[in-house]
Amino acid sequence: MSNKSIFPLYIVHCLLACMDTLPETLVLGILSRLDDSADVARCRAAWKIFNAVSPGLQSINLQWPLSSYIESMSRVSNASSSSQMSSPLKTIFLSFLSNLVAVESVRIGVKNLPRDLSHAGIEVKAKDLHLTDGDFIMEWLPRVSGSLKSLSISDFWAQSCHRRSNVLSLVSAYCHNLAELEVKNAWLSVENLNQMLMVTSLTLDCIRLDDKELIQLNKSFPNLQVLNLIDVRGLKLPTIHLLHLKTCHWTITDAPPFVTVIAPNLITLTIEGKKPAAVHVDAPLLTHFHLALPHADSLLVEKFENLKTLCIEASFLYPLLFSFRFTKTVENLTLDSQGLTKGPFERFKFSLENLFKIFPNMTSLCFRSRAWSEFEVRGMFGVGMQELRTFCGYLKIVDLSLTLSLVACVLDQCYGLVDVSLLIHQNVDSYVLKGFMCTCMMRWPKLNWRWGTWEEGKEDCWISDEDLMQMSSYMKPSFDI
Repeated sequence: MSNKSIFPLYIVHCLLACMDTLPETLVLGILSRLDDSADVARCRAAWKIFNAVSPGLQSINLQWPLSSYIESMSRVSNASSSSQMSSPLKTIFLSFLSNLVAVESVRIGVKNLPRDLSHAGIEVKAKDLHLTDGDFIMEWLPRVSGSLKSLSISDFWAQSCHRRSNVLSLVSAYCHNLAELEVKNAWLSVENLNQMLMVTSLTLDCIRLDDKELIQLNKSFPNLQVLNLIDVRGLKLPTIHLLHLKTCHWTITDAPPFVTVIAPNLITLTIEGKKPAAVHVDAPLLTHFHLALPHADSLLVEKFENLKTLCIEASFLYPLLFSFRFTKTVENLTLDSQGLTKGPFERFKFSLENLFKIFPNMTSLCFRSRAWSEFEVRGMFGVGMQELRTFCGYLKIVDLSLTLSLVACVLDQCYGLVDVSLLIHQNVDSYVLKGFMCTCMMRWPKLNWRWGTWEEGKEDCWISDEDLMQMSSYMKPSFDI
């Protein structure tokens, strides 16, 4: 879905004093910059001119927090049947939509709790928040379908999970100019689904779907260029076969024994999952590949002649790496482990020599924090090691001596290195951090250094050149150089 820049409300308030003198086209432009339709409603209530120009708006974005729903339920707790109550979200949405002339973008949703959390106090048998309900869809979709280009519906999982929705067939019947479609938290039916030739982007998130229905989606959306399958459940032997697909992000929730991607024009592919699966990828133009699985029981890849960027996260990196055989096009490689190489798995370790034999033209290498556990320290100069120009490493520094030996194995053997970035875990003592930094910079003074800290689930934090200069004045090495 396209991102709209958000126009700050305080600027709107500043303009209120001179609002009567502004051209309506400018006022409409201001109102159109508001991303949240709740803010639009507030502006319409505050000033007549906003209300006058609001029919010219071309988009609606209404996201309903569960807290608002629970509050509304409590206010009508004395009603005879909460399941017969009209949803405030649906009422507000229909009212807002009825004032618009030509709508190009509709986003409506409920901010769901995670599936594994209790929905105590919420009427799950009701349909007041069931947004992919066919009757509700028919109340508004036919009127806006002619101009609609982008549609996003995020249903309420507690009410939608046991009701199969025909929203896809309704959209295919009415929305002939739709380019982007997103559906979340629903159990979908593909019965009576027509081809949607104009749709180039499809996102299905937290969806129930089986293999036959996925095959039907392949047929019904033949011109897809972007496909996101996030937490799609119910698949057994899923296959994606799309001739025009360029970008695909697939998060595998269940444990299918085999997944297949056939896409002759695919450029970017991300496959993620928490359970092992065999993976078959036939995408000759693939340029960027991110594979994150506990371990791929079998990775079958056709020859990659255009692959530039490869990121692998797995429990056993060694066998996965060798699935790529000899891939001379890869320039950027990122590795991370899920940390199961202990005991009998100790032998599943990789060395720099292994990496450069598989990816001889690699110029940039990154080890995430757990990849070091599968890295074998071996003093051997392999062919291609001089080609590496950039290295990035994420470190924990539990044992200073061991950490330094791991880093040294890379920096000493890759003698063509120019830029090195090392990120130390946030919990490492500042004294240890500064000592390690000083040791590295004194031992390899010709390298361009960049330092930072990292923590799981948070953005990396980089140390500025100014702070580094101040730190260097009182840093001492951890070891004698």
